[in-house]
Amino acid sequence: MRVIAGRLGGRRLQAPPGEGTRPTSDRVREALFSALGPLDGEAVLDLYAGSGALAIEALSRGAGTAVLVERDPRAVAVIRRNLEGLGLAGEDVRVRRRDALKALQNAREAGETYDLVFIDPPYRLAAGLGPQLASALAGVLRPDARVVGESDRRHVLELPGLTTTFERRYGDTLLRIHTA
Repeated sequence: MRVIAGRLGGRRLQAPPGEGTRPTSDRVREALFSALGPLDGEAVLDLYAGSGALAIEALSRGAGTAVLVERDPRAVAVIRRNLEGLGLAGEDVRVRRRDALKALQNAREAGETYDLVFIDPPYRLAAGLGPQLASALAGVLRPDARVVGESDRRHVLELPGLTTTFERRYGDTLLRIHTA
């Protein structure tokens, strides 16, 4: 796995061990970031961050800040190694070890807002998480914010209340971009 483009393009990323984390493939990330376009200074929130590849790709392509949320301690360790190895560990990049819904609640309480949110939950849980995530997102999205949902085409991550502006399938992966 590698960073596809931007200032860190071509650099290698580690993935968490085991079957619990399924990193977004290079092909899907490339298609996603082509659809997103420029990320000039955007504030990014990466829920279910896994290896951190989505947030790292966003930072490589010009995003200004990123918060990566992951509850698995092994994945958090890999995220931290990836960030340190790429020289991204610092004030503009934070890693939070906690549940995604709790992280959204904490962000709302702290008054944090984001331009771009990645949601890539375990595929088997995606269909059941959508309504809760959509509700929790309401307090952290900036005007014109975009929310990227990745799920299995058989277990779709539905985010009620958000408008789907982009949808593509890549094998079994369904990728959607939403706006508030």
